Amino acid sequence: MSGHSKWKTNKGKKMVADAKKGATYTRIIKELTILAREGGGNPDTNPRLRAVMQKAKEANMPNDNVKMAIKRGTGEIPGIVYESIMYEAYGPGGVAILIEALTDNKNRTTAEVRNIMSKKGGNMAGAGSVSWMFVKKGYLLIEKSQAKEDELMNIVLEAGAEDFKSDDKNFEITTSVQDLEKVKQAIQGKGIKWQDAELTMIPSSSVKVAGNEARQVLSLIEALEEHDDVQQVYANFDIPDEILEQMASAEE
Repeated sequence: MSGHSKWKTNKGKKMVADAKKGATYTRIIKELTILAREGGGNPDTNPRLRAVMQKAKEANMPNDNVKMAIKRGTGEIPGIVYESIMYEAYGPGGVAILIEALTDNKNRTTAEVRNIMSKKGGNMAGAGSVSWMFVKKGYLLIEKSQAKEDELMNIVLEAGAEDFKSDDKNFEITTSVQDLEKVKQAIQGKGIKWQDAELTMIPSSSVKVAGNEARQVLSLIEALEEHDDVQQVYANFDIPDEILEQMASAEE
């Protein structure tokens, strides 16, 4: 999980400022619409909606766009009806993959996702064959230069974090879905900045891949993430940091 999260963070550092900005807005609008439809338009009682509204703010999306997307979801104004789909698959090296999509045409999206998997060395899997490995959690990634380990650990655990890990460069914090915003506020209150803060699917185990196989996995993940209907891709790969950094740098 951490490998995939770091890959997304490194690859996405300049995303809001570049030509992908429009695609980012489209994905956020779709997500706001369906979350408002499923859980209501009040962020105080819909934590998943609240998290995506924060994502919209961080992406500098105009507030009017956010409000319109939520109103479409609650039915206050008419709009396209999106359907949520979760595809399950295996990539090179046996890496488990969950693909979360929002679409107005399920047949089209399914065919296109299947085509990407076929071209990039992956295989679609049956319902339940992969999803059992993942659980939805809040996740934060913070560079070590931002805080002292003991201080940050105390802050997040007191705020309700479930787990705290560190490696050579980063701290990783896991929370329940409900407590993500509370932990973010506690960190922000101390002037500490994060690289990434999101709701994600965390796997119970990981698969180590390296060399050409690792590059094949990342190529597949990227192709899926670039599809217009794909909102999120979750995977349980464990890839050496140097390969992640090389691949992320090649995107810039």
